[in-house]
Amino acid sequence: MIQINYRDSRPIYEQVKESFRKLILSGVLPPGEKMPSVRELATQLTINPNTIQRAYRELEQEGYICSVPGKGSFVCEAADAASAHRQELLLKFRALTAELRELGISAEELYRMITEVKTDD
Repeated sequence: MIQINYRDSRPIYEQVKESFRKLILSGVLPPGEKMPSVRELATQLTINPNTIQRAYRELEQEGYICSVPGKGSFVCEAADAASAHRQELLLKFRALTAELRELGISAEELYRMITEVKTDD
């Protein structure tokens, strides 16, 4: 389910978080699905439980999972996860747009690039 790439420059907790985010958004982990316990996953991946805890904490802050005291963590409703992902992408888009503007790309050129993007619709 989750694999760690030790050659990846990203921290392990980010790899864990990204893997779960993809599983949730793709529907492999449906809403209401119980997440593996921190201890269970840390043992399975042979990494520190604090690493898993950090990934879970960030997933919860981003709206992907919900913690129920005494019961564990569960995948939140798909709309919540999609909304969280949309917000995250918009923040990245704004930062990237600002950087491109600083490099001299005009608003008109950015608009043209955006309208040329093809979708699967």
